[in-house]
Amino acid sequence: MSGKPKAKGEAKIEVKAKDAAKAEGAAKETGAARAAAKAAGPGQSEGEARPYGEARPDGESQADGESQADGEYQADGEYQADGGGESRQIDEAKVREAVTLFLRAIGEDPERPGLAETPGRVARMAKEIFAGLAIDPQKHLERVFAENHEELVLVGNIPLYSFCEHHLLPFFGKAHVAYIPHKGMITGLSKLARVVEGYSRRPQLQERLTGQIADAVMRSLKPYGVMVVIEAEHMCMTIRGVNKPGAKTLTSATRGIFRRDAAARAEALSLIMKEATH
Repeated sequence: MSGKPKAKGEAKIEVKAKDAAKAEGAAKETGAARAAAKAAGPGQSEGEARPYGEARPDGESQADGESQADGEYQADGEYQADGGGESRQIDEAKVREAVTLFLRAIGEDPERPGLAETPGRVARMAKEIFAGLAIDPQKHLERVFAENHEELVLVGNIPLYSFCEHHLLPFFGKAHVAYIPHKGMITGLSKLARVVEGYSRRPQLQERLTGQIADAVMRSLKPYGVMVVIEAEHMCMTIRGVNKPGAKTLTSATRGIFRRDAAARAEALSLIMKEATH
């Protein structure tokens, strides 16, 4: 009878039967989805990682860490100062005010003769040393040439000066940029130096700087591969903290064939190291 309460054992059996029916239904839905995906043919499922350098549907290669939505370089979720995005201008008035406050905070008199003009000097300097914030360095690579050359191109010993974003102290050294053109598409040698300059002239991390240069070349020229090596000395290690003058930091970024092919990587590194010793 419908009004008669069920025994405890019967209730458990009924719950298990319902759970089994739900599981069977979910399995059927999953099987149908897999069958539909198989029928649609090979492709990349949503969220599936694409091997570096593998062509997109439109033939464009994707750099590691590159945002598919807008092409902006991202490094593990850290803030990136454009990469094709909006440029920013230095607010000189705020810089002057900040420097004045800083001088007072360290116990100095910002109005004494030696410091009276310092806030203005620092504001003008900021426009120069952080000029990379106001530009998209990748735009330097828009001018390309077609040439029957698909061998290594290396521009070495490019001087760079940047500022560590942790302490706002300089780091400086040399950059080496190598790439193998695809279908003979090359750029002016000075353009590679301008890309290094553009990404350097902003608060930076050496690790990020190395990757940004490599990804800019990869996105613009779509070569077979790119390698960037930077050797720099950081003043935050030289005049404070550990106080170790002369210590050098070496970073590298490889893209495309230089990441996949050990022989190509070794050839490029040997030439870069040869340049670095000159």
